Amino acid sequence: MATLDVRPRLLDALSALRDRVDAARFPLSLPGAARARRNRAELLAQLDDYLIPRLCAPEAPLLAVVGGSTGAGKSTLVNSLVGRRVTEAGVLRPTTRTPVLVCHPDDHHWFAGPRVLPRLRRVWVPAQDGAAGACAAEGVDEEEATAALPEPEEDEDTPLALRIETDRSLPRGLALLDAPDIDSLVARNRDLAAALICAADIWVLVTTATRYADAVPWHLLRTAKEYDVTLVTVLDRVPHQVAVEVSRQYDALLENAGLGDVPRFTIPELPESADGSGLLPSTAVAGLRAWLAQRAEDPAARAVASARTARGVLSSLGSRLPGLAGAFAVQHAAAVRTLQRVEDAYGRAIERVRGEIEAGEALAGDALAHWRGYPDDSTPDELLTALTGSVVALLICAADAADEEIAAFCESDPAAVDALGPRDPDGMRARVGVAVRRWRRCLEEIAEEEVRAAERDKGAESERTAALLAAALLGGRRAAGAGATLASAYGAQRALRLRDRGGQLLADCLEQVLDAERDRRTGPLEALEMTPDHQVELIAALSLLQKER
Repeated sequence: MATLDVRPRLLDALSALRDRVDAARFPLSLPGAARARRNRAELLAQLDDYLIPRLCAPEAPLLAVVGGSTGAGKSTLVNSLVGRRVTEAGVLRPTTRTPVLVCHPDDHHWFAGPRVLPRLRRVWVPAQDGAAGACAAEGVDEEEATAALPEPEEDEDTPLALRIETDRSLPRGLALLDAPDIDSLVARNRDLAAALICAADIWVLVTTATRYADAVPWHLLRTAKEYDVTLVTVLDRVPHQVAVEVSRQYDALLENAGLGDVPRFTIPELPESADGSGLLPSTAVAGLRAWLAQRAEDPAARAVASARTARGVLSSLGSRLPGLAGAFAVQHAAAVRTLQRVEDAYGRAIERVRGEIEAGEALAGDALAHWRGYPDDSTPDELLTALTGSVVALLICAADAADEEIAAFCESDPAAVDALGPRDPDGMRARVGVAVRRWRRCLEEIAEEEVRAAERDKGAESERTAALLAAALLGGRRAAGAGATLASAYGAQRALRLRDRGGQLLADCLEQVLDAERDRRTGPLEALEMTPDHQVELIAALSLLQKER
């Protein structure tokens, strides 16, 4: 007889693996990223909602989730198994919005807390004898019971809920859960249905005589086979005239898929199932009810059902997690590639500006006109303002060139578009202007310090010194006279020291401006903290789990 191994070290390894899966992120729009996100969500659902709770409490009741496609008759089947209407069914689709869990009153405590499906808030419905009577029996006041009754239809912002009902017709040790349609038109319902199925000890797949070959039920069947879960199928609403032929074809499909040993139950098409509002005759569901009851009441059968599903999910981790780690490796490689392209583009931008400054290209246009007119037709302030404007223009051109290069890269690698901060030409011009004006103020301050040290006139002399220093730094050979004038006024040694200080300020300004623009573009990608450590830790956690198993 199969039993569950619940050694503490195994649980510790499984919890560590769960944390590594939770930490994995796939934010870049790369091929396979959407599938990796779905796989991650499914893994977390199975670990949080089923595997860890089951290993921590192997004695807990079995949870049988009734799932399937739209209109398969899941709610009618659950109602008929219980013997009363506990979940809403009908002709409008999708009918099941809030999932309903039904269990024996003695098992209520197993599901009232967050042991399984911790993300779903609990909505408790008292037993069928009436709210007040049930409240008295359970020690709950009437006001609380009223609050626990079904609430209005949920919208997208409403927290997901799990409605809990109790009924003594169910055997102890078994709970039934009516899940939303796996192919619901509402994405939220589809995601919830998938999560609920991941929380099951037993998968009860319901399909119909007209849809048993559809892709949706077969996706669930193949997944169940992959995880080796305890599975039972129900072929519902089968017309009497074609019952033998439909059953034969369905059996053949299961055999061909390697699912020939899966228990199969057939429910004929009956008047009660026409609109989903009635209960099927007890004889129609007697076989399935007996099969489920045996799993709950027979210790050996119960152990086999729970252990098989738990071991199947555990075994599947060995093939599923490497794929997740591989998808993360692809994401990390794309992030590194994108960061390197941006670094290269802005690295070329800073080299470009340095070369232009060294060549004296800042002394052009308006700045050159003011230099030629200085000091007779142009003031020191006018010259310094023109030179400052030239530096701003050079930096803007370099940043624009870097952004154009990055844009061309993004066209060939669309993932970079989502990863990088947006272009901001207007904001960039404003930021460059502020930074260069700050450099000008610093230049004026060191000029004033030199004038003060030389005990010269602090007013006009400071302005002239700052303008000449800017011209010497930015004008290249065309402004050679500026350096000579400074050396004549302060001496060669002081003039050289002044140029060294001013040159360092200029170099720092150029680098800081373009580094800030680069960091603004790469900031969103850097914030993702995509390091190879995540992949290594995921594989290491899987290796430790496999060792403990």
